Amino acid sequence: MSLPSLVLVPGAWHKPEHLALLTDELRNIDVHTVALSSSGDDPEKLGDMYEDAALIGKAVAEIGGPVVVVAHSYGGIPASQGLVGAHNVRRMVYLAAFQIEVGESLLSSAGGTPAPWWKIHHGVGAGDYVEPVDPATVFYGDVAPDIARRAVTQLGYHSYTSKTQEQTGAAWHTIPSTYVVCEADNALPPVAQEYFATRAGRVARMATSHSPFLSQPAALAQLIRDELASA
Repeated sequence: MSLPSLVLVPGAWHKPEHLALLTDELRNIDVHTVALSSSGDDPEKLGDMYEDAALIGKAVAEIGGPVVVVAHSYGGIPASQGLVGAHNVRRMVYLAAFQIEVGESLLSSAGGTPAPWWKIHHGVGAGDYVEPVDPATVFYGDVAPDIARRAVTQLGYHSYTSKTQEQTGAAWHTIPSTYVVCEADNALPPVAQEYFATRAGRVARMATSHSPFLSQPAALAQLIRDELASA
């Protein structure tokens, strides 16, 4: 029996190219990645969470057949929003991600206060945007130094608005979900991940930083293969 297709959704500041080591480990899988509108190199052109949700929904709809969606970090929010009613999604995998409820936003689910490592810029002619302070430590604590340095150079800015917009739907209420807790995470505290994981049907754990797609791509690929097989 053929496996479902796979859609990978990166987190804030990140781009599909950050997932290249992981996709290399997923040979023989039909893999699709989504470039989020809320992250990018030009602050004047950043989209918001609802635009991200529409992009994810469109990517899944265009596949047509069975799909598993893996969403990282912030990406869990527009995935939950955009996949409401997506009947071909067999499972959602939240990778150190925000698995939040209707009426919540990233910021409200994190206590309402911006993280100390957010550097918020007030846009001129555009909305406010954010860049991470010391991303090598925050995102890539267990990543090989050369890989981490390259990943830092690839990061974009992220729309502040997308962090404050509330979900109006939560696809995980109707689509089976798995939560992957990253136990050495400096970006999204593991205690918060354990709370989000109570909303998932299955829970897995990895002894990694926030970015196992860079530090342990083979192990993460095997976990994803198992999810595809079970779906």
